[in-house]
Amino acid sequence: MTALQASPGFFEFVANQMTQFFEYTAFANFTVGHAAMILIGLIFIVLAITKEYEPLLLIPIGFGIIIGNIPFYPGLKIGIYEDGSVLNILYHGVRNGWYPPLIFLGIGAMTDFSALISNPKLVLIGAAAQFGIFAAYSASLALGFDPAEAGAIGIIGGADGPTAIFLSSQLAPDLMGAIAVSAYSYMALVPVIQPPLMRLLTGKKERLIRMKPPRQISKKEKILFPLVGIVLTCCIVPSGMPLLGMLFFGNLLKESGVTKRLATTASGPMIDIVTILIGLTVGVSTQATSFLTSKSILIFGLGAASFFVATTAGILFVKFFNLFLKEGNKINPLIGNSGVSAVPDSARVSQVVGQEYDKSNHLLMHAMGPNVAGVIGSAVAAGILLSFLS
Repeated sequence: MTALQASPGFFEFVANQMTQFFEYTAFANFTVGHAAMILIGLIFIVLAITKEYEPLLLIPIGFGIIIGNIPFYPGLKIGIYEDGSVLNILYHGVRNGWYPPLIFLGIGAMTDFSALISNPKLVLIGAAAQFGIFAAYSASLALGFDPAEAGAIGIIGGADGPTAIFLSSQLAPDLMGAIAVSAYSYMALVPVIQPPLMRLLTGKKERLIRMKPPRQISKKEKILFPLVGIVLTCCIVPSGMPLLGMLFFGNLLKESGVTKRLATTASGPMIDIVTILIGLTVGVSTQATSFLTSKSILIFGLGAASFFVATTAGILFVKFFNLFLKEGNKINPLIGNSGVSAVPDSARVSQVVGQEYDKSNHLLMHAMGPNVAGVIGSAVAAGILLSFLS
């Protein structure tokens, strides 16, 4: 009789425990938004694997999006926005802008600036492409964003993920997830977005322009470039020092010839580790409850528009510049797209599109000039925006 009397209480206890357990599962907290974001994460991974669109970025970001959108019971200290959690600690590198300068150090250590040194006028193409940044800044203001938010959104036009993270961490940390994912998404889609614009804005004769081979650059010139570059750029825009300083420092490690181990570490293991951390934590930060907002949608739209403007500005500037150059010195406008700082993907696009019309015309080395100029230009633009808006 006692056992029978205890049975209802026992079953009630088990039912309560099962109910409590269910409340702690993701299924109890799942929303349509979480499902939509997980789908986006899967799309990123599929594009990275099947199309090879920036796989080093899209796979960590895509997987991070999936992690960040598995809902959980609050208070478990496992979420990226919960103080003391592992993900929250790793996210400090993004939130406080620690990771982007380390990325720039690695970029400097793996980049050859010879094409830019050989033909300094190519820096003007990189400068022209930054028009996308200021166009997006103006459009953001017109749509109601405050100046700091508009500056952070505008930098998407430079197609430079680390710079976008660095600037948004200083000016608009609440919008960082949308800005970072937007910037990296458009960087990955360079081979899709740019070629149609390049074909639309250039004529057949222009696409066949052959440029003079770059001259040989001496070791002395390669060593002097980062030294002169850091002094000139940081004297003009001191607020860009965290990015520009690390970029030129990394390049000096590469070109000095006596710090090969340091250059190898910066351009290999270190940048790989930071890329994993920055991609994963940016992805995790896109939790549906805080990410799927009208502002995020506007940011994606503005990012796309700024990228189109930047590519268009680079190509049209070359066409305009050619009006003042003699025959034999003209620039192929197909390298105008590489003024955005998606290194080296936009330069590769110049090569691929150019060879569609002349397989013997190699534009890659020429395109690397404005491409690396775009990296410097986007960091300078970020410094200008930071100095005025912070």
